[in-house]
Amino acid sequence: MINPAKKRNFLLICILAIVFVSVLLSHSEATAQGNLLITPRRVVFEGTKQSQELTLANTGVDTAKYTVSFVQYRMTKEGGFEQIEVPDSGQLFADKYLRFFPRSVVLPPNGSQVIRMQYRKNSEMQNAEYRSHVYFRATPDEKPLGEDEKPKDSTAIGVKLTPIFGISIPVIVRNGDLDLKVGLTNISLDTKSDTVPNLSVTFERVGTKSVYGDLTATWEPAQGNAVEVGVVRGIAVYTPNTIRNFKMQLRNVPGVNYAKGKLLIKFKAQDDAKAETFAEAELPLE
Repeated sequence: MINPAKKRNFLLICILAIVFVSVLLSHSEATAQGNLLITPRRVVFEGTKQSQELTLANTGVDTAKYTVSFVQYRMTKEGGFEQIEVPDSGQLFADKYLRFFPRSVVLPPNGSQVIRMQYRKNSEMQNAEYRSHVYFRATPDEKPLGEDEKPKDSTAIGVKLTPIFGISIPVIVRNGDLDLKVGLTNISLDTKSDTVPNLSVTFERVGTKSVYGDLTATWEPAQGNAVEVGVVRGIAVYTPNTIRNFKMQLRNVPGVNYAKGKLLIKFKAQDDAKAETFAEAELPLE
């Protein structure tokens, strides 16, 4: 019979294990996690584009195994992600129009592998945007039975925590002529909390397309040169969301006085050649 104290400890360890693994499996917009680097960060199929190659690279010192699958997410108003099984109103999943190969990879240290993805258009598709996320899940390296050392106390219960890393990237399919408008509202500057100014802004998206770009803040004095005081790259507002609340920290730059002048806020595409400006706004500081 298990000692009650040991039983309580076992239950506590199980709870901690579940929380630990859940955190490791949470969605991240980073390009690398658990020694896995993925390029590109996102895939968009539109126009005549029907294929895309994804490059996976192992930046670690051990061989890594990954399985590849699709998952579905909703974006929250604060920019977080929640996994779902059924699409929200106005949301369409893209996975049934996509194929990829291979579905699992083994990457040696500093090795790489190409995943080939193909989009197959269906005549029944709506003129709309579809989105799913490709999920790369690390597969733990299992040891043969009997290789692990047996516990010295035969009455004790052992629990082994194995971290499982995962990372996902969005895949967007756009069918037909879609439209997009973006506005920047509810702009405010908080210079009282901590020592770093915090800029708050709400993205308002209208139309049938998601938007993805960089947010910049530039301080402009009444006289003199403008100074870029903040930039955040890779901000998205996915359909069907119409708003996203966002906060960014601005830099304390010598000569910049956040009590005077104004802030020019711009939200631009990431195309360096022709960087489209989706939206811009001004915030007077005096």
